[in-house]
Amino acid sequence: MNLAGRIDEYIFRTISGVAQEENLPAYVIGGYVRDLILGRPSVDVDIMTVGSGIDLARKVASKIDKRIPVHYFKNFGTAMFRYDDGKQNWIIEFVGARRESYSRDSRKPVVENGTLEDDQNRRDFTINAMALDLAPDHYGELIDPFNGLADIEKKIIRTPRDPGITYSDDPLRMLRAIRFATQLNFTVDPTSFDAIIRNKERIRIISRERINDELQKIIASDKPGRGFVLLDKSGLLAYIFPQLQDLKGAEFVDGKGHKDNFLHTLEVLDNVAEKSNNIWLRWAALLHDIAKPATKKYDPETGWTFHSHEYVGYKMIPVIFRKMKLPMNEKMRYVQKLVLLHLRPIVLSEESVSDSAIRRLLYEAGEDIDDLMLLSEADITSKNPRKVLRYLKNFTLVRKKMKEIEEKDRIRNWQPPISGETIMKVFNIPSGKVVGIIKNSIREAILDGEINNEYDEAYRFMIEKGKQLGLNPTENPPSNEC
Repeated sequence: MNLAGRIDEYIFRTISGVAQEENLPAYVIGGYVRDLILGRPSVDVDIMTVGSGIDLARKVASKIDKRIPVHYFKNFGTAMFRYDDGKQNWIIEFVGARRESYSRDSRKPVVENGTLEDDQNRRDFTINAMALDLAPDHYGELIDPFNGLADIEKKIIRTPRDPGITYSDDPLRMLRAIRFATQLNFTVDPTSFDAIIRNKERIRIISRERINDELQKIIASDKPGRGFVLLDKSGLLAYIFPQLQDLKGAEFVDGKGHKDNFLHTLEVLDNVAEKSNNIWLRWAALLHDIAKPATKKYDPETGWTFHSHEYVGYKMIPVIFRKMKLPMNEKMRYVQKLVLLHLRPIVLSEESVSDSAIRRLLYEAGEDIDDLMLLSEADITSKNPRKVLRYLKNFTLVRKKMKEIEEKDRIRNWQPPISGETIMKVFNIPSGKVVGIIKNSIREAILDGEINNEYDEAYRFMIEKGKQLGLNPTENPPSNEC
């Protein structure tokens, strides 16, 4: 098999030469081989040797350039270094062949030195168990004991050994099976999928961080919704994301029903994924209706309602992020903002749009307005094509109005032209409630279009508002702050 083209041929030839000098069999193994066959880009290369991976890494790095730093992980018997060929920064990891055995209550194996066969036997899936020989006499030959190449052609995810043992030994592999099926648009082998269903509760022994790593990769896929369908069918979703599973199902009373919010959410997620690689925008799509189960009510007159689900969802997100050990920082606040505001563009597209409503949305969304509009458009999943077309046309009008108002009023990420410090100086008052009242009044007047977003108009408005509150301005007002 051709090793050139995906990485500088020099690195493989160097490894091959050093391994021969040291009388060590060496192989390219795992994901790089899979991606080479699939034609997928990859910068991570795993080199396996029957011997010390650490020693081989050190000698290869020294052969290439003595200045290359090698990172050692002695507890795992691995080492790695980076190699920049002028086009890509490659990550080369070296490990000795090993065999593993597991205890029932842990996914951490007992590791022993092993052979190539032992190492391939321990791999999670047949498509990840293929190896390329680096021996000079067999350079580039594929070693494929479990027919991984055939499984790639059939687009099947299958384990080398009994899937029940594979998943019980390391339950994270259940998520990896679904993640690879989602990323590669493959099918999980039926026998393997049945084993996932039988072993689903074993996912409890996996750390939240490892689960999130796989979940993020599913969400980052081209069609992430497919992965969540598989998570649901396997029973894993109930363990790793119960709030999402709670969205499932459509309830009917007196012939009135609501859509299945789980399927709707996955459709919105896929719609967003078609337009954006922003992982946190995709999280916002996944969570935009998360509070619908908590807010669902049936009214005999109007049918099913989910009043304030956007606000309740906004409040739920920190709880979900904390429990799932997702970042409690600006990324979470970004998701919160989009969930809270996701209905606003839809409401605007249904009504005659006022300048004031547009200003307020621009002000509240700030720099995230484009992402919000993308999410809201993705949220239109009606099966009625006329309804969808009407909404999308109206969204076009909303976007046009936004651009006009933004150019005229400069509202995005805007701060009112009169600061609290100016208010205190003009009226000779200390910081306090009255300053806040005046400042908020100026902001509301600008957003409502009563005055322009200009210092002089805002200043005159401030003076009038102050007089209404019984305040007298000083004789020498401060100059324009801009």
